[in-house]
Amino acid sequence: MINRCWFISSNGTKKARLKPGIYRCQITIQANEKVRRLLRLLELEPLAGIRNLHPAYCSLLVKFDGLRWRHEELESILRQYLERLDEVKLPEPRRVEIPVCYGGEFGPDLNEVCAMRGMTSEQAIELHASVEYLVYFLGFVPGFAYLGKLPNELVTPRLAAPRKRVPAGSVGIAGNQTGVYPFATPGGWRLLGRTPVKMFRAGREELSLLSIGDRVRFAPISPERFAALEKTWA
Repeated sequence: MINRCWFISSNGTKKARLKPGIYRCQITIQANEKVRRLLRLLELEPLAGIRNLHPAYCSLLVKFDGLRWRHEELESILRQYLERLDEVKLPEPRRVEIPVCYGGEFGPDLNEVCAMRGMTSEQAIELHASVEYLVYFLGFVPGFAYLGKLPNELVTPRLAAPRKRVPAGSVGIAGNQTGVYPFATPGGWRLLGRTPVKMFRAGREELSLLSIGDRVRFAPISPERFAALEKTWA
């Protein structure tokens, strides 16, 4: 079932956000898998006039040519696509390890998170690095992957006031999400550490290091190792 929850028209372009499943969107691995299956099917069997596909946690934003399609016509066809999700085979996920230097100047919020959650920094680092995270989708800025699900013990609200500048490579948490800032940008996530790895490179064939559906682990490293790896990624 497709539920229309957003629809605008401007400059000959129309957008519709399509939610596979129930109207109240719940952020689950199962819901996101349906999104990835629909995305995959539309990539394998593209429809003329669709300009962009923007997946999120449990929805897919479809940007299409409003001169070619009426919303109701496209929605009818997409309903047929949704009925075929069970037959879609997703590619095997890539597994990516990201080295992280936690705490200190690299993770200025680590101690505060530990105080809020009643644990030591060693416990927080071990918890954050113990999970294999799913890349739910990319957004915010190019190369920023929304990863989940954070261990319950680390779930912490974002900062009340965002920083004006978060250094590139910073690893942050917000709610039950975690992620890596690919560029220096404003941001309100609590920073636990930093990676020397370049998450986005314009000269790379795959611009973003991570893609939707990837599995990610974080590996703690020392400041010395960070400095050495930073030179290789310069």
